[in-house]
Amino acid sequence: MRYQLYYWTGIPGRGEFVRLALEDAGAEYTDVARVEGDRALQPFLDGKHAGAPPFAPPFLKVGRTVIAQVANILHYLGPPLALVPKSPARRRQALQWQLTVADAVAEIHDSHHPIAGSLYYEEQRKEALRRADIFRRQRLPQWLGHFERALVASGGRHALGQHSYVDLSLFQLMRGLEYAYPLAMKKQARRLGHLRALADQVQQRANVARYLASPRRLPFNTKGIFRHYPELDG
Repeated sequence: MRYQLYYWTGIPGRGEFVRLALEDAGAEYTDVARVEGDRALQPFLDGKHAGAPPFAPPFLKVGRTVIAQVANILHYLGPPLALVPKSPARRRQALQWQLTVADAVAEIHDSHHPIAGSLYYEEQRKEALRRADIFRRQRLPQWLGHFERALVASGGRHALGQHSYVDLSLFQLMRGLEYAYPLAMKKQARRLGHLRALADQVQQRANVARYLASPRRLPFNTKGIFRHYPELDG
């Protein structure tokens, strides 16, 4: 099966969660916008293809099927890529983890764009300073504390007791936060032994390591979800 991933060019963003799963599994896929440009996304967003049109990328095309939303895409990819346990109950748990990651990612984005995604950061800097301060002091410890406790409850090494797409997403979450909030993350480090070990373990997986060393892996930057603005890091 060959997959077609649609996401904006130039930013890792939410598309990176899907890309990591495809790369880790060694799946054949085309990063369509990198070949055809962002214009390739527009017909889908305009509803010119069969089925419910996606509101925004990322979305995945498999044959005639189009799947949108990161958690939904990974829920679909998990079984054929062997990135989720076979048990229906465990697959529901994987989806629950991923939806929680999605909630955290949305809040991370809003820490630097608290008013509107359509405005430049500089147009909402004052509000972002206040939002980021609350995020660093309150929400960041709550989110990471939850993931750390849940990981311990699952045995400490993997989110689901075995390698899965959730582990890959937790890796991306940790690396993104380390880029965006390095000082705040250093303060949390002692509380996150299992999460940090999991991220390091994922990074050392053969296919992931090759991907991270390749030009296909886009660096974090100030256009995506995880953005580093020194003033927001306290």
